Amino acid sequence: MKKVSVIVPVYNTEKYLKKCLDSLVNQTLQDIEIIIVNDGSKDNSQKIIDDYLSKYSQIRNFQKENGGLSDARNFGIDRAEGDYIGFVDSDDFVDKQMFEKMYLLSQKHNAEMVICDLEKVNENGTSFRKMTQSPQLPEKMSLKDDCTFFGEMECFACNKIFKKELFENHRFKKGIHFEDIELIPQLILKSKVLAKINEPFYKYFERQDSITKTHTKKGLDIYIAIDNVKDSFSESNYSNFENEMRRFVIFQGFYCYLAYVAYVKDKQLKSEMLDVLWNKMNEFDIKKTEILFYKRFNKNYLFSLPFKKKVFYLLALINKKLIAVL
Repeated sequence: MKKVSVIVPVYNTEKYLKKCLDSLVNQTLQDIEIIIVNDGSKDNSQKIIDDYLSKYSQIRNFQKENGGLSDARNFGIDRAEGDYIGFVDSDDFVDKQMFEKMYLLSQKHNAEMVICDLEKVNENGTSFRKMTQSPQLPEKMSLKDDCTFFGEMECFACNKIFKKELFENHRFKKGIHFEDIELIPQLILKSKVLAKINEPFYKYFERQDSITKTHTKKGLDIYIAIDNVKDSFSESNYSNFENEMRRFVIFQGFYCYLAYVAYVKDKQLKSEMLDVLWNKMNEFDIKKTEILFYKRFNKNYLFSLPFKKKVFYLLALINKKLIAVL
């Protein structure tokens, strides 16, 4: 059995694909398989894949009709042979030591999941923003003793490796935005031990055109994700950590959702989505004071933000109509 299966969904990313694949075929972890799922690309992505396939024995390639990111990831999960599974988006790249160091940490602590930091990079691959993941928490986290991570995590799939068994009866939900927020917390709730390494192994490329084009009413899907997580939480071994579930709702349902709504261009739609925000906060029985005093990394989250973001969230708490026109 391979130690790690890395699943790479590909859809029309010929411009970035070589950098991604170079970072994977040069991993220091030898016992690895790279599962490339071409999800119906219309560009030259398959030609690039074929070139790498002819040179590197650790690559397995599959082609399928376009079904979206969740469908491509699920397709890869069904075919993965590794003890652990990781995900890399085809326009991103990773540090060459990422999977070796994370796998070794999983063995050291017998962890079902290992998390690393991320950093955002520009077109040249230059880092411009660190995305640190709970730096105040220990390397080994036994969830029965401390569930703090659950209440403050960013639910990326790509900066983690997962014990394959976690995916029994679990897959990425198709047809929604925020599929990571819907699934990753549920996988955590199936785990006993998490491990964390404070190194930015994952290089996340944020395309500016995608930010402005993709922020639509689909942002409301975040509440589908949260509702499903709440159901799983209530049935889990960690349901006594009720405060961490509330922190999860505040971070994802207010701060992350509002960060998404900020990029919605249609003013009427933005106003409607803000109405939904406060309806959901009322439904979840989340008070404005809880949002104001929410702590992440042991610090007040709102007041740790840059000035413009701080003002934006404060305005949301004070006057929804005002930020609807921003």
